[in-house]
Amino acid sequence: MTTLLAFAFTLAVLVVFHEFGHFWVARRMGVKVLRFSVGFGRVVASRSDRHGTEWALSAVPLGGYVKMLDEREGEVPADQLDQAFNRKPVAARAAIVAAGPLANFLLAILLFWALFLHGVPILKPIVDEPVQGSPAQMAGIHGGETITRIEDEAVASWQDLHWLATKQVLRGDTLRLETRDRRGYVSFHTLALPEHSEELEREPLKTLGLMRYLPPLAPVLGELTPDGVALHSGLRGGDRIIAIDGVAMGNWEQVVKTVRGAAGRPLRFALERAGKKFEIALTPATVREEGYPIGRIGAAPRVDPALIADLHGIVRYAPPQALRHALARTWELSSFSLEMLGRMAVGQASLKNLSGPITIADYAGQSAESGAASFISFLALVSVSLGVLNLLPVPLLDGGHLLYYFVEFLTGRPVSERIQEIGQKIGMGLLGLLMFFALYNDLSRFIAG
Repeated sequence: MTTLLAFAFTLAVLVVFHEFGHFWVARRMGVKVLRFSVGFGRVVASRSDRHGTEWALSAVPLGGYVKMLDEREGEVPADQLDQAFNRKPVAARAAIVAAGPLANFLLAILLFWALFLHGVPILKPIVDEPVQGSPAQMAGIHGGETITRIEDEAVASWQDLHWLATKQVLRGDTLRLETRDRRGYVSFHTLALPEHSEELEREPLKTLGLMRYLPPLAPVLGELTPDGVALHSGLRGGDRIIAIDGVAMGNWEQVVKTVRGAAGRPLRFALERAGKKFEIALTPATVREEGYPIGRIGAAPRVDPALIADLHGIVRYAPPQALRHALARTWELSSFSLEMLGRMAVGQASLKNLSGPITIADYAGQSAESGAASFISFLALVSVSLGVLNLLPVPLLDGGHLLYYFVEFLTGRPVSERIQEIGQKIGMGLLGLLMFFALYNDLSRFIAG
């Protein structure tokens, strides 16, 4: 339910804001707006304002639309011809069409600005000991070091690290890092990037051997999931795991490794509770992770808040600096989205990077459960994506209409209806193909998960 509500709210906010951009500029260009609808389908409730615009709430609350006076969509009274969209100069029509995507970019800037003003919770970019043989290990990086720069850009959080690494792995053969150890000594490392692959695109940090640092945790149970094997087998929070199948457990990492490798196989746990020792037999449930079966018992470790407090922080800025960072983040996301689309179009990036409504809904639910800051950041990201997508020069999208208006500006006459019909068919085909790959990727991730 959280996922569905978060997804519906996301679509409603982003699409309505997009359509409001069209509406606001249309009004200022003297175009009569017949209806502004929140949602699609049958009108549930409506009222009209003094300009003759019907403000409607429709039955299907997934987006919205703006209907303008236009001779191509019906007869227009003679005394209102000057308010018809199709009668306006090409510059005015272009401004109205461009206003939708620009509204999405503006929304992203406002959301990021609010986040940077309020304060963004961050995970500090401290890395764990790299996997043996990984590019990070070969470059001499050690566990506990804090990554402070990638190339010439400062790194303030783990989110920054992931974002900058993702950009760089698509653009070069090496990754230059600056790190600081616990004593404050600064070091410089150059990672040789492995051969380009889908795994490198999808999980660049993991592929490079850069994993989050986690302090050693004792093998003590914390929260147990209500439907998990651990709870149903009689385990309780606070139980200390002494051994599994006779093998002593010195830390939580050993417990996780043992359980993951025992999917569907019985294990015997030696435990200690309130000073008393006892044994329990249980069989880890089998789940699939990235297509492979792993064991899971539905238990998390008990974590001392003081132990991980140093790994987290809050980044906030004064209003001018917050606006500057918001503009920079929106620009970076926009340019990177275009770059990724271009790489996918020429085969330099995998089409598996495309995500459809199922993945977006899943991320909406996850971010909503993670808190307001996470959900606002998600809204800003999707708003940028929606703005970029609509500016693509594909018929049926805003960018396709802008392409027609550009041709009209150059030639002095509108693009013929025949060419527009052909363009619509091409646009429908391209968007259909894009949606097919996005849904296929969604279903593949869902089945694999």
